[in-house]
Amino acid sequence: MKYDEALTSRVKESALECGFARVGVAPVGAVEHADAFRAWLAAGYHADMTYLEENVEKRLNPAQLIEGAKSVICLAVSYAPDGDEPSTDAFIARYARGGDYHKVLKKRAQTLCDRIRTVEPSFEGRAFVDTAPVAERTLAAAAGLGWIGRNGSLIVPGLGSYILLAEIVCNLPLRPDEPRPNGCGDCEKCLAACPTGAIVAGKTIDARRCLSYQTIENRGEIPPGLWPLLGQCVFGCDACQAICPHNRRRVRGDAELTHPPDSEPLSLQDILTWTESDWDRATRGKAFRRADHRMFLRNAILAAGNAGDASHLPLLEALPKEETLQPYIDWARKQISGSCEQ
Repeated sequence: MKYDEALTSRVKESALECGFARVGVAPVGAVEHADAFRAWLAAGYHADMTYLEENVEKRLNPAQLIEGAKSVICLAVSYAPDGDEPSTDAFIARYARGGDYHKVLKKRAQTLCDRIRTVEPSFEGRAFVDTAPVAERTLAAAAGLGWIGRNGSLIVPGLGSYILLAEIVCNLPLRPDEPRPNGCGDCEKCLAACPTGAIVAGKTIDARRCLSYQTIENRGEIPPGLWPLLGQCVFGCDACQAICPHNRRRVRGDAELTHPPDSEPLSLQDILTWTESDWDRATRGKAFRRADHRMFLRNAILAAGNAGDASHLPLLEALPKEETLQPYIDWARKQISGSCEQ
């Protein structure tokens, strides 16, 4: 394929003008690590995320996503916190504390598509933001945005791993970028920091043990063996990212993602007293709406048990007498009582 160097430069310039912090181009075709992904599924490491079993060939070959695809424009923004952590006893993953990134990135990607079309009217493409079968981290690594670390996160030089990704699969003959070498070296801090040992091998995560999966994706019951390991996690877990050396000298993240209006941190008291309507109001327009009301209650009950704070006992007593929540409540009450006796 003959690449259009001038058009590639224009596309990259436009991406930065549209608010993306990094941009690179990956080739279409079979992605790297396709066999590893199939083995990951075969091992059951995806838990009950059965949607990952669908459209596997499209996920592993972006050329199948649109007719005539020739390039994948890979885009990244940072959501890195720029100061001290908020004082709260309910941990929410950093990516979900602001507005819904799906909407923010999709709007910017659509704007970028419109700009490209004014430069090259023959442009045809589709923008994706975490809602389609796209191997986004693998493609971003192929596009030279960064490398995939031992914890499975994409690490971008200068931004670290607190990043969100978008892709535009298109018909333009853009020059692909060169992948970056892996910059983890001998560091294994993320493996040691994982509360549940979910990082079972280099770049391989067993979702069944991952607290992000358990608190965000698992709509069933959390295995009792993980309850005391949950800590204060109510939605997600950033332990493997917080310890990463590449996140120490990060720059401030995107203001639209890190400083939205009405972003006061939630507390366990807030969540444990939510009604369904309260949950609806608190999560509307936020990425953490992915967890429903019952999931938030389940997670907050376990976090209260791990906190060992007697002030949570009346809140636990006042919760609805729902059969599926009662085992968590009983456990949390026992944990709190035991802490108070010490």
